[in-house]
Amino acid sequence: MSPAPPPHTATAAPDVTQTIGVGQQEEPHDRDAQFRGTTLASQVQFLTARLRSVGHLHANQLLQQHLELKVRHYSVLSLATSGIGPSQRELSEFLSLDPSQIVSLVDALEHRGLVKRQVDARDRRSRIVVATEEGQRVCHEAERLTRASDEVVLRRLTPGERTELARLLGKVAF
Repeated sequence: MSPAPPPHTATAAPDVTQTIGVGQQEEPHDRDAQFRGTTLASQVQFLTARLRSVGHLHANQLLQQHLELKVRHYSVLSLATSGIGPSQRELSEFLSLDPSQIVSLVDALEHRGLVKRQVDARDRRSRIVVATEEGQRVCHEAERLTRASDEVVLRRLTPGERTELARLLGKVAF
């Protein structure tokens, strides 16, 4: 495991279209047009996996550049700021990550002073993960960056289509 990056101060709001160089390369849908008519390209499992990959790549670039985080760190941090006080086990189950991955993510966030582990009042053998004040500030900035990334990744959709996509994905995911 590599050491956690040092504490980092968020930078001013980036123009995400410039930050990642959108428009400087061929559009993925043009580059991959030969695959569009395949059976695979019509399967929901493949399409959601591909959207996840494209979205994570873009969001990871923004988060790394501006906050020295990745989407997985943001996911844990976001849930730690939610006020529900998730245990590491609950984080593992909800995020579909191995418990050892959660431990590593929480360790890195804790090293940066963004979260802390506390005894779970529901089960004193367990630990909950809560955000520090700095963690809440960084999470707010990370949320802004991930929303900006969504704007770029989903730029071909209208605002109404984005809302409908989120509604449908939420209906399937929960």
